[in-house]
Amino acid sequence: MLEKFERYPLTFGPTHIEKLDRLSAHLGGKVDLYAKREDCNSGLAFGGNKLRKLEYIIPDAIASNADTLVSIGGVQSNHTRMVAAVAAKIGMKCRLVQESWVPHEDAVYDRVGNILLSRIMGADVQMVDEGFDIGIRESWEQAIADVKAKGGKPYPIPAGASVHRYGGLGYVGFAEEVRAQEKELGLAFDYIVVCTVTGSTHAGMVVGFAKDGRERKVIGIDASCTPAQTKAQVLDIVRTTATLVELGKELNEDDVILIEDYAYPVYGVPSQETKEAIRLCARLEGMITDPVYEGKSMQGMIDLVRKGYFPEGSNVLYAHLGGAPAINGYAYTFRNG
Repeated sequence: MLEKFERYPLTFGPTHIEKLDRLSAHLGGKVDLYAKREDCNSGLAFGGNKLRKLEYIIPDAIASNADTLVSIGGVQSNHTRMVAAVAAKIGMKCRLVQESWVPHEDAVYDRVGNILLSRIMGADVQMVDEGFDIGIRESWEQAIADVKAKGGKPYPIPAGASVHRYGGLGYVGFAEEVRAQEKELGLAFDYIVVCTVTGSTHAGMVVGFAKDGRERKVIGIDASCTPAQTKAQVLDIVRTTATLVELGKELNEDDVILIEDYAYPVYGVPSQETKEAIRLCARLEGMITDPVYEGKSMQGMIDLVRKGYFPEGSNVLYAHLGGAPAINGYAYTFRNG
């Protein structure tokens, strides 16, 4: 589906799929849980799902003769960390806008984890006191204009790389990769669980799995706490991406499955249940999830298994999208483990 698109390789190759035996058994053993380890996909600054997206965006950035990648996220954004890493790798400058998306007061929140890594990699980091929104941000547009005014050639990459024209392509590739791995494993995944916020990871999967009729088996777990806006954005990206890859199949709102029950209390703040899911996964599987994204999708998957959402005998693939560095910003929360 992606043969006609140029790709700049930033990842190691197909990411490993591992069976979560102990977590599956702990939850009753009626469903077999697996994890596809997107968190281990690269040597670039701890990797993560944003690299799959950037592999299809960077060729356009290079072709544009840009000298500066300009992007935006929250203070502990995984995405901006990855943009900083890629800029360093390809020899471009990097301008990052870090907005105050999360009402979290840990004393070291703005000095550790993702933002620390971005600074180490040489990004020009600008802190902006603005609240959470997945839409296009004025502060980002101002940063782009500022780079131009100073003689630079900016290449704009929106939050999460999501509403970029090519933002959904990487996770179309994810679906193709899973199909090949299913043949090797001798099984098929009945459901794929993914965290959803800015939307292009989920959208790319919907398009990719639509090829074999599994678009509604992609179960998005909302972590935005703005689900109506998120679902609308996922659908927009689905339609853009489906057209790009010439899917030849109409996808609509009913094809975007987004479960809204686990994003509380607000974006970026873990509930007690999220914290318990992070600890459970870590203590049973040694797999680290974060309080913003993967902890909430892990909480969602665990709860759905317990409620019988997945029929007995199902193979469920959890997409681990990365993000563990952000847990450093929640040191007080996890001070006792």
